[in-house]
Amino acid sequence: MSLNSVNTNVGAMIALQSLQRTGDELEVTQNRINTGRKVNSTKDNGAIWAIAQNQRADIGALNSVKDSLQRGQSAADVAIAAGETVSDLLLQLKEKALAATDTTLTTASRRALNEDFKSLRDQIATVVTNASFNGVNLINNSTGTAGFKALSNVSGSTIKVAPENLSLGGANVTVTAAMTIGTSTLANTALTAVNNSINNVSASLARMGTGSKALGTHLNFVSKLQDTLEAGVGNLVDADLAKESARLQALQTKQQLGVQALSIANSSTSILLGLFR
Repeated sequence: MSLNSVNTNVGAMIALQSLQRTGDELEVTQNRINTGRKVNSTKDNGAIWAIAQNQRADIGALNSVKDSLQRGQSAADVAIAAGETVSDLLLQLKEKALAATDTTLTTASRRALNEDFKSLRDQIATVVTNASFNGVNLINNSTGTAGFKALSNVSGSTIKVAPENLSLGGANVTVTAAMTIGTSTLANTALTAVNNSINNVSASLARMGTGSKALGTHLNFVSKLQDTLEAGVGNLVDADLAKESARLQALQTKQQLGVQALSIANSSTSILLGLFR
């Protein structure tokens, strides 16, 4: 091929190819600066994009795990608050029952104590019935609850808060719904039941407190895990903006030089005009 040709300008073609490559690199760098990511799609890096996308799925799923753990915590906290109220009422029942064991009480005094006892007894039933959060009652045996199973990870495993039956006449509160202290004999029977109930309820609250604490501990772990996964995804796909800024300036300079080189290559054929003068 002739070096002096107006039909084919090899220098201009080379300069144009170089300028196009610089433009492509500049577009990539500008895109990284605009988005803050070096991997935005599978075209950038298919393997890294797939890994990051899977991790994003786990991060999103962990939000559901946290929601489930928080609901479990709330249900347990409501049950614990109600259980502590039941315990306080049992202490008051003990005071009334103990006073009613006195055989020297007048009929009026015994009747007043019995009315107080029945009122406190009925309050226990009311508290237990209303200790519900989002339809979950961990202390009312009449609901047949199996406790609360909160999600513990993205694979669907659960962590359970066991239920505690604090209903009247149940395994823990042996005070029945019909129990009275109308006589000294009934008062002695009631006193024994109240004492047993106090011990049982204290043990129940201790177990429920442990369950609530377990949910809280796992919730903290899940929050930290989510933060760690987000940091890991960032390490994979986030761009180093300081490096990209330096690269942007270098490419802009290179682009300007490419334009100058192309201009010089395009003007080289005009020299041939001198041969025909």
